[in-house]
Amino acid sequence: MAKQLLLGNEAIAWGAIAAGVEVATAYPGTPSTEIFTTLAAQAQRYGFYAEWCVNEKVALEVAYGSAISGARTLVTMKQVGLNVAADPLLSGTYLGVKGGLVLVVADDPGPHSSQTEQDTRQFASFAKVPVLDPSDPQEAMEMVIEAFNISEKYHLPVILRPTTRVCHVGQDVSLPEIMARNSEVHFEKGGDWVIFPSVSLRKHGELLESLKTLGHEFSSSHFNHREGQGEYAIACSGVSYHYVKEALNRLNLIDNTEILKISTPYPFPEELVAQYLQKHERLLVIEEQDPVLEDGILRLAGKIDRHLQLSGKHDAMVPGTGELNVDLVTKAIANWSGKSLESKPVPTKPELPLRRPILCAGCPHRASFYAVRKATGKKSDTVFTGDIGCYTLGMMPPLSAVDTCLCMGAAITQAQGIGRAEPGRQTIAVLGDSTFFHSGITGVINAVYNQYPLTLVILDNSTTAMTGFQPHPGTGQTATGETVAAIDLQKVLEGCGVRFIKSVDPINLKEAVAAVKEALAYDGPAVVIMKRACINLPEVKSSAPVVIDMEKCKDCGLCVTEIGCPALVMETEQKPQVLESCAGCGLCIEVCPFEAIQGGDN
Repeated sequence: MAKQLLLGNEAIAWGAIAAGVEVATAYPGTPSTEIFTTLAAQAQRYGFYAEWCVNEKVALEVAYGSAISGARTLVTMKQVGLNVAADPLLSGTYLGVKGGLVLVVADDPGPHSSQTEQDTRQFASFAKVPVLDPSDPQEAMEMVIEAFNISEKYHLPVILRPTTRVCHVGQDVSLPEIMARNSEVHFEKGGDWVIFPSVSLRKHGELLESLKTLGHEFSSSHFNHREGQGEYAIACSGVSYHYVKEALNRLNLIDNTEILKISTPYPFPEELVAQYLQKHERLLVIEEQDPVLEDGILRLAGKIDRHLQLSGKHDAMVPGTGELNVDLVTKAIANWSGKSLESKPVPTKPELPLRRPILCAGCPHRASFYAVRKATGKKSDTVFTGDIGCYTLGMMPPLSAVDTCLCMGAAITQAQGIGRAEPGRQTIAVLGDSTFFHSGITGVINAVYNQYPLTLVILDNSTTAMTGFQPHPGTGQTATGETVAAIDLQKVLEGCGVRFIKSVDPINLKEAVAAVKEALAYDGPAVVIMKRACINLPEVKSSAPVVIDMEKCKDCGLCVTEIGCPALVMETEQKPQVLESCAGCGLCIEVCPFEAIQGGDN
């Protein structure tokens, strides 16, 4: 097999291609996004269908429809996306599938870019879906192929659960041969595809029997194994397996430790683990996020009446939150084993300055938030309900225009909840164009139906910027680059019953402020669309940097303190300075009260 340096996400995509995937769906979300972008780039070459969907629920439902027709189907998302897709997942698992259905759900220990640090292994157990837990890109690629085989053998969806480190690490991967797959894709009428309660009850029993059989099979899976020998015993999973091996080498314990690697946490491989426990009475469990393996081992020990001295997360030997690394694992193993760490002089590192997360220079969201704050007044008690996206950074001063952020689409419905609980309290909901299509539409319909005077600002930057500029229904482009009719935001809002809709360019500050004020005064749902493309889109060209006329400049500093643009700073002698990163958007021209800033072609 030829070897190629691939990211974990790329390896997963090539595993799906090698397995003969016929339909691929997704909604972007870090750390999963590159799986689908790799698939979309290869879709035409290898003859399968790929689409970005409006949200994860839709992505899974499209995939499920393909799978019950007999097609091998892959759907990708991040861990919080699985919450959105929970409804079809639980019901679809009861009914089963015909063709292989694999969900790649990327977990984000840390978390690095997520609302939660939830563990998909727990979700898989709750949903009764088999889950595979890869430790590196090579294994992740192999597991995709195995997941399709398991799915078709047991007629169940299967989850592959890579974590951030597995998704984004690079490795020389042995690529498998890509074989043509001649599957018969045809939906057979008359099957058990309607989830009546009576069908659900029967299917639940069948599902439990399938999982029991699969648990036996997992005990002999080559992805699970014991290696090494000695007095010490460590169980691990996922990327923690590599941390454990490196830590043992550091501590000179590698030749005196037997490692149990469990890559199929659900259904739990009881027979394999029981054999391990017969040999070892004292055990350390190293895993990220929740104590899934630890709890499984505890249950099994009680079941087989085996006395066990178990350490891990429950006794705080292993950190209960955050991402693990070799240093943390080395410390945990040293504390557990009593092996002292060799004290080596640690070079002193300079203390790095704190860098706040901030919107890019030239970002249209900065102008939109500034317009909203100007319309309401700096000392206003207005509640700004925010959402998931780049614009969550609007919470940072000096903009300070995001007071809440819960989950995708919740800005609109949270605003309604606050207003209902506290009548008369002014709220403004703010969310992006991609998020509106994902899960904002239902909130708008709810406001119209229940006659709530919603004020909504949609930040339309013509892309899904936060995850890497993926297209969405409003962009007029599909995942594979096909040009299609763009869904018109204004027409969608009109169809939802909204009667007040204004579209403005946020850089035109006076017009933007006036539109927000008018929306606030309107008696009923009112929407202002702040429309300006993301400054980082390839087709958007930056204007020349602005220029400050120092003769007109009064050193008031408003251009810096009002909008917080990283391209404008104050020099030591309190003179404003324009940096090379200036995109020439011209917002600072609107802010300057002395007309001292020029240029910035709008």
